[in-house]
Amino acid sequence: MGSTDPQATAGPVAELSALLEAKARSFVRERRLPGVAVGVVHRGELVWSSGVGFADVTAGRPAEATTLYRIASITKTFTGTAIMQLRDEGKLHLDDPAVTYLPELRDAVSPFGTVETVTIRRMLSHESGLMGDPPGTDWSGPVYEPDPVVNLGRVGEIATSIPPNDQQKYSNLAYQLLGEIVARVSGVPYAEYVRTQILEPLQLSGTSHDPLSADLASRRAIGYGPRAFSDELRESVAAPSCPAEGGLWSCVEDMARWVAFQMREDGGPRDGAQVLAGTTLAEMHRPRYLGDEAWTEAWGISWYAHRRGEVIWVQHSGGLHGFTTNVCFDPKEHVGAIALVNGDTAPGELAMDLASLARDAILAAPEPITRPAPLPEAWRELLGLYADGDYYQTLRLEWRDGKLTFVDHGEETWRPTLQPTTDPDRFVIERGVRESGEACEFERTGDGRVRSVRLASTVFRRLDAVE
Repeated sequence: MGSTDPQATAGPVAELSALLEAKARSFVRERRLPGVAVGVVHRGELVWSSGVGFADVTAGRPAEATTLYRIASITKTFTGTAIMQLRDEGKLHLDDPAVTYLPELRDAVSPFGTVETVTIRRMLSHESGLMGDPPGTDWSGPVYEPDPVVNLGRVGEIATSIPPNDQQKYSNLAYQLLGEIVARVSGVPYAEYVRTQILEPLQLSGTSHDPLSADLASRRAIGYGPRAFSDELRESVAAPSCPAEGGLWSCVEDMARWVAFQMREDGGPRDGAQVLAGTTLAEMHRPRYLGDEAWTEAWGISWYAHRRGEVIWVQHSGGLHGFTTNVCFDPKEHVGAIALVNGDTAPGELAMDLASLARDAILAAPEPITRPAPLPEAWRELLGLYADGDYYQTLRLEWRDGKLTFVDHGEETWRPTLQPTTDPDRFVIERGVRESGEACEFERTGDGRVRSVRLASTVFRRLDAVE
């Protein structure tokens, strides 16, 4: 039931097709699953995909890269993206208490401090201490109230269960409330906001909340429950609606675009299909706190990360009646994978296995030689040696990998890079060093020659060659 596209398999991953296919088949066979749709992404492209087994066992319909699965909690990464868009627009702050936008929460039970401790940032990274699910939830039913307004009407049953920042406490309720914040701040219903501000700009035409169009509904996989005492499969009970916390349907092709977007090399300011600024994407992926004592898991904003050997895979899983899913990626090497299952399992291992095989092959391949980015002529006179007169520290300002970069050969890990501003002599120090976000300003003599540079709080004098 494989369905690899030979035109998409480019570069070193193409040679792995048989191995990747075998890995997916083994996963389905050993775990006695109905099927799986999988894919590998590299540098913005779906370079390999396959469907193993069935999307619908009774009809004999195969799993394919266009088959729709409930991606469940991977939806939370879209909700987090919506919140970050509103933050970048200045319409909210991540450290705002949720009660600022949801005044009904004033009457929630908060035994570990005031309700203001439940902030948007803590909700995004599952450290607010909020209870895991809406009041009255019974997943075995399932009984689940998807409407945040209804749940806020029962606010006396909403509580923080542990102190904030005490540990990771996964909360569907927190994300349901975040979806309501998106709706109230934007003035647009949550699902409509996600469709118009995220799905459509990224051309994720196979991703949608319920109700699905007739075309999308015809592409859905059937969700199956866990096997009991035989090889017989039974269809799962219908999953409850849970829009902001787990309501999206999607397919491998669209999830590949979503993963590729997370690693966009042109991740500049938000503009059109760049639905988040590149710096904001990196902010979401960056770990906020460790999730286990072994230091193998960390939680960021709407994403979490798993360390496997020396590689850190940013990812998110999903699980909802009849479906389990995972997407993972390594932002450094621009490689990731998707695993969508219409059965009960933990597909994160498969996704990381596929991505690891691809990553190893990519790193083993010869690195292409490309022409360096041209140096803007206006910056040529800034390059050179600068010295601090008190400590005799010498810096080189170089044009390196397309950026103005300070190099201190005595401290190789410290490489401040400069982001230009509207003032040609003033820059902002980019993320990654102690001085991040501070100014870098060049001073000139009366005849226009560069005399010195103030790098954050330290002045370095220009050293000119002796003629």
